[in-house]
Amino acid sequence: MTILLAITLAVLGLVGGFFSGWLGIGGGILMAPLLLYVPPLIGAGALDMKVIAGLTMVQSLFATGSGVLVHRKARLVSRPIVLWMGSGITVASLAGALYSKNVSADVLLGVFAVLALAAAAMMLVPHHEEAREPIAEKIEFNHTLALVLAIVVGLVGGLVGQSGAFIIIPLMLYVLKIPTRVAIGSSLGVVFLAAFAGSLGKLIAGQIDYAMAFFCVSGALVGAQAGGRLSTRTQRRLLRRALAILIAATALRMVWDLVTP
Repeated sequence: MTILLAITLAVLGLVGGFFSGWLGIGGGILMAPLLLYVPPLIGAGALDMKVIAGLTMVQSLFATGSGVLVHRKARLVSRPIVLWMGSGITVASLAGALYSKNVSADVLLGVFAVLALAAAAMMLVPHHEEAREPIAEKIEFNHTLALVLAIVVGLVGGLVGQSGAFIIIPLMLYVLKIPTRVAIGSSLGVVFLAAFAGSLGKLIAGQIDYAMAFFCVSGALVGAQAGGRLSTRTQRRLLRRALAILIAATALRMVWDLVTP
């Protein structure tokens, strides 16, 4: 591994980690295309897709873990939400991944892209919240509904090879009625649990390049801390709009992957 590639991985990890901490997402939806296109573009060398998948999973694990600490310190992480939705999406994603060879990936990917576009549009709907920031642990929600939503998202995501975690925040906001900042902070905990299971699988399968992962994770830890601090200071309306743009971009990338050979 060259010095240029090491620096590139650290910078990309920082960027992915920043958006994880800021918007409460896993870094995967950003890291995968960044790792695929940026290194060869700047002459640092092309990365194999299996290597990218391993790096993306590990980066997401440490980025969300670092980011959730910032949000938890600000009392914006609901442990019950994390446990109910995190367990559901983790188990369902694994089941979907194992069963994926028996279904039409293209059809499911199209359905998933439509769901993502709907989620992005949902994020633009006016969302009334109290001026005072809520205390996460005092928020009440429908536990059964939260578990069912997480299972559905995780199952479909596992079938098409996507985490699906970026759809969790809109569902928290508009279905479970969770306040924006708590939804973002708690989403990091949910994604952390899913990324832990995924990273363990990649580790067992021997699909993690430790040297590359070190530089990716180093950047992710710093970026997630910075993004988390910015998130607690960003207006809630701006957070929702930024999430809408990111989710829509992800959906369009899915469509592009679907229509191009």
